[in-house]
Amino acid sequence: MTTAASHQRKGLAPLSPGFHPVPDGHLATIVTHLELTERPPVRGEPDIDAELVPMPQPRTDWYRALFRHVGADWLWVSRLAMPEADVMAILGDPDVEVFALRFGGRDEGLLELDFRAQGTAELAFFGLSSALQGRGVGRWLMNQALERLFARVDRVTVHTCTLDHPAALAFYKRTGFKIVRQEVEVLADPRLDGMLPRHAAPHVPLAVPAGAR
Repeated sequence: MTTAASHQRKGLAPLSPGFHPVPDGHLATIVTHLELTERPPVRGEPDIDAELVPMPQPRTDWYRALFRHVGADWLWVSRLAMPEADVMAILGDPDVEVFALRFGGRDEGLLELDFRAQGTAELAFFGLSSALQGRGVGRWLMNQALERLFARVDRVTVHTCTLDHPAALAFYKRTGFKIVRQEVEVLADPRLDGMLPRHAAPHVPLAVPAGAR
């Protein structure tokens, strides 16, 4: 996603009030960036029979499969569209930590922590499959993430968007994250070229090009 800093480098001005056209075959989403500058109190969590499994330098096929399993219904596409060599470089970096949330013998959640920026860390990916949502597992996973993050840094960032689970932003705010900025991202609908199946994210209308309607 494009950051505010890159907007400044490229000399792009903020959007003016009003309507702005979105290209055919594309979606527009509001991206909210948040930060946490001190470790919050540990939130209560249910007793769950789950395991957080470190996956050092995971295979890209395993990673992409779990990424798709967790994120397809929220149109997670960044790592699916990324060239193989770039994904391998990220997953092979010692300052990127990947974990699988294993439940009932299956990998049903993804946690990725990015410590590559000095003095700060990004909660890069945090997600559960539909099988675990609404059961309090997210609080458990967040507690696990914050323990690892604040053991190494004093500032944590995360971003979410309006294509994500509708409870995601409120969840991060309840955890203690504060909103620092928002952006609009325009992206090609990944269901049109087969990167994700047509039935993914049924809550988001398919961005069918005008000529194909």
